[in-house]
Amino acid sequence: MRLNTPIVLAAACMAIFTSPTSTNAFAEEQRPSAPGLPRATRSEAYAPKAMAATSHPLATQIALDVMRRGGTAVDGAIAANAAIGLMEPTGSGIGGDLFAIVWDPKAEGGKGKLFGYNGSGRSPKAMTIEFVKSKGVDEIPPLGPLPVTVPGCVDGWFALHGKFGKLGMSDVLAPAIGYAENGFPMAPVIADAWAISVRRLEKFPNFKEQFTIDGRAPKAGEIWKNPNLARTLTTIAQRGRDGYYKGEVGSTIASFLQSQGGAMTADDLAAHTGEWVEPVSANYRGYDVWEIPPNGQGIAALQILKVLEGFDLQSMGFGSADYIHTFVEAKKLAFEDRARYYADQAFAKVPVKTLISAEYAAERRKNIDPAKAALAVEPGAIPTGADTIYMTVADESGMMVSLIQSNYRGMGSGMVPPGLGFMLQDRGEQFALVESHPNSLQGGKRPFHTIIPAFVTKDGKPWMSFGVMGGAMQPQGHAQIIVNLIDFGMTLQQAGDAPRIHHDGSTEPQGAVKAMSTGGVLNLEPGFAPEVLAELEKRGHVIKPAPTAVFGGYQAIRRDAKTGVYEGASESRKDGMAAGY
Repeated sequence: MRLNTPIVLAAACMAIFTSPTSTNAFAEEQRPSAPGLPRATRSEAYAPKAMAATSHPLATQIALDVMRRGGTAVDGAIAANAAIGLMEPTGSGIGGDLFAIVWDPKAEGGKGKLFGYNGSGRSPKAMTIEFVKSKGVDEIPPLGPLPVTVPGCVDGWFALHGKFGKLGMSDVLAPAIGYAENGFPMAPVIADAWAISVRRLEKFPNFKEQFTIDGRAPKAGEIWKNPNLARTLTTIAQRGRDGYYKGEVGSTIASFLQSQGGAMTADDLAAHTGEWVEPVSANYRGYDVWEIPPNGQGIAALQILKVLEGFDLQSMGFGSADYIHTFVEAKKLAFEDRARYYADQAFAKVPVKTLISAEYAAERRKNIDPAKAALAVEPGAIPTGADTIYMTVADESGMMVSLIQSNYRGMGSGMVPPGLGFMLQDRGEQFALVESHPNSLQGGKRPFHTIIPAFVTKDGKPWMSFGVMGGAMQPQGHAQIIVNLIDFGMTLQQAGDAPRIHHDGSTEPQGAVKAMSTGGVLNLEPGFAPEVLAELEKRGHVIKPAPTAVFGGYQAIRRDAKTGVYEGASESRKDGMAAGY
């Protein structure tokens, strides 16, 4: 069945405006807007029944269409994710992993509850430190067969659908299959990223045949089709998750990787399963911010926020040298812990409760010098004992989904199995080849993971589902969105459009070889005053320009607890949109 009912869009206004005094339904929850806040690129989208915010307009419409046909927010999110894997393979696809946080309003006797899903895949059983070093390398490369871990996306779809879905998976996947068969016009931001990927990946087998037009990337507005992916998605729709992890698709993946020198077997694919996990939270000025616990990096956002909570950021002001300096130094502290402690909890004990506690944040906060940038920091003393898509979808029942999905760097590893229409991820690059490290490579282990969905509740009720895609930018971005909304009183759209702070160069989870020793590099988007940059350099920050892609991409949906009205935002750095009905 083709889902093609017309969609009523709730966002049509694209006017540029300066921040007015808030008069919307959320005004009483916002602090008064300070003067001089950055402009939003468009109005927020409002709708009474359902909302979707994704990085592609067609995917947003697909999610809404699926919900109009009786599907849940989870059905809509899966349908949109399948479509974006086709439409934005530069950041996603069924060769990658998936994480999600779902608010189910019917759980707990109607009080509602958050559910977390970790859909990250594991390393092949035979993938050991010795195996990698036998290939003549001292760290796992970003491309080729060595960084490929089992893709968890498709298993994640079926786990989410089994718990929260209503429509059949054939109906849910039908829109993506239709666009893969018949084609769709390429979006401009994606076209630019695709061209970069072609230059990086054209040497790998099967890439040109399946991801180029006569050896080049599709151009903006040009029709792109992927009949191979249409066939793979049809197999999944007909046979379920086993249509991917077993049978012809699974054997093709395994055989291809082994032919390229990899270690993955059909048994590795057949044995995969994701897991339901309890989201963890930290309270920031009365709002509970929720993340998925490690092996992902979500709690880094909570650590940053708990350190920042001890400062009067509102008085500092958005865009001030004091605020930027304080934020970056808090980030450095959190990321040092991220490198030292975050790992697969089936293999390493991660002190999550301590890391996100107010007491621990108070101790770490003492390490921030307000006048000087730290060149190096140590992880906290714990007692013993670029490239992703994000989307959020909400339905009439009050169910809200925060979902993130990725192949990791660019389009992934460069490994394109013949005839299947997708590329495999390179998440294994994040493993440390150091046996004593919590994130050390072991067979059947999940690597440290960057993709993180987020959710915010207030007084036990859903307040916002949101995310900021983009590697190490993600926890930095999550924290900035929360600060923009709560401390600086920005609107939902402003909070995403505001110029971003990105600090690079912190110690990485691959071990001491990736340690920060010179303070790293501070990337600031255009919009910060020249005198602010001069003051930051005076404090010891090294400031360098960076491409827009470094600063990630944001989508968000917020719900009015009294009226049930949804508010959506999708920023200007991506091709996407927020819309509803």
